[in-house]
Amino acid sequence: MNKTLKYYINCVDKKFYEGLSSIMLLEETNSNNDQLDKLKYVLTSIEREKDRDKHTILIVDDEINNLQFLKRTLRKNYHILTASNGEEALLVVEKEGQNISLIISDQRMPTMTGTEFLSRISDDYPYIIKMLLTGYADIDAMIDGVNKCNLFQYISKPINPEELEIIIRNGIEAYELTLSKNTLLNDLRELFFTTIKSISNALDAKDTYTHGHSHRVTLYSLILAKELNLDDELLEEIETAGLLHDIGKIGIPEDILCKPGKLTDEEYKIIQQHAPGGKKILNSIPGLKNVASWISCHHEKWDGRGYPTGIKGEEIPLASRILAVADTYDAMTSNRSYRKGLPHEVAVEEIKNCSGTQFAPEVIEVFMKIEGKFKEASLDPIKFYDEYSRLNKDIEEKVN
Repeated sequence: MNKTLKYYINCVDKKFYEGLSSIMLLEETNSNNDQLDKLKYVLTSIEREKDRDKHTILIVDDEINNLQFLKRTLRKNYHILTASNGEEALLVVEKEGQNISLIISDQRMPTMTGTEFLSRISDDYPYIIKMLLTGYADIDAMIDGVNKCNLFQYISKPINPEELEIIIRNGIEAYELTLSKNTLLNDLRELFFTTIKSISNALDAKDTYTHGHSHRVTLYSLILAKELNLDDELLEEIETAGLLHDIGKIGIPEDILCKPGKLTDEEYKIIQQHAPGGKKILNSIPGLKNVASWISCHHEKWDGRGYPTGIKGEEIPLASRILAVADTYDAMTSNRSYRKGLPHEVAVEEIKNCSGTQFAPEVIEVFMKIEGKFKEASLDPIKFYDEYSRLNKDIEEKVN
């Protein structure tokens, strides 16, 4: 908000404000007065800024008297929108939904009841406080309101203005509390994923030849997971697992991790410890139990010949089966100190041949349908992150 306008809003007393309003009336008969034009602009700007800070309430009622009564009662403290039926209200919400804090809807309206209207918008606008206006005891409507609309409160007719003010104030406080919680959760979520990405970057930095590996595995995993129609919550967890799938390598000596030649049997056993080691690290973090389990199994094989425990088939979590394909594809197509990366077509054929032995057949079936996306993603990862990533986009610079 403009500092000058803030000053006027905070400092102009009621009498001066009323005086400006009177001057505006005089101005209508003297439109050529530049000074009055300026005063009108200031006052209009003040009104606009004051309204901007008000919460917006949508009132839906087919009875014009009720609609006008509610509007008169509430307009002093709130910005009011109105609709005379459910269909009209849906259009208002479609246009103004992001700005609406609270909705009061009559229950008994033609063509669409209040609960029907509120249930139509409930999924898209869960944070809007919803109230139902009713003049009769309707148990079914109450049940529907609670189950389908996430109803905050019923308002009984006839309406008591004093009680209405208290009810609305409580609703607005609940709305503000929800927004505050969401803001806090978003801040914590951003901090959480920033930390995860920092850890992932530190892992990749241990070996210059695997720079960007964790981020590419994440991207390939998301492409597969989305094609398998996994829900948004799982996609987000899989993205986290992709970024952290090699976190156990923090405990592996760099001379083994970065060895340019073939590993000895003893060194290979040490490398294998990164899978259970990652689980041990993440098990101590609330909310990462699934991720910890998945990364511990991403080197297990469909036929039971993998590590660390030798589980097989459906015993291996689906997310781990996805990570295994993504991890192998990137390992095969990326340059290493001791070899150049394989061409995409060669890697795809090799992965296909390992279906039912190293990899889960249902994952390979999907992989073969979309293997072209893997090649495209390897050439233009930023484009694919825009489409698939559910986390912040600041990992883009790490995938090239």
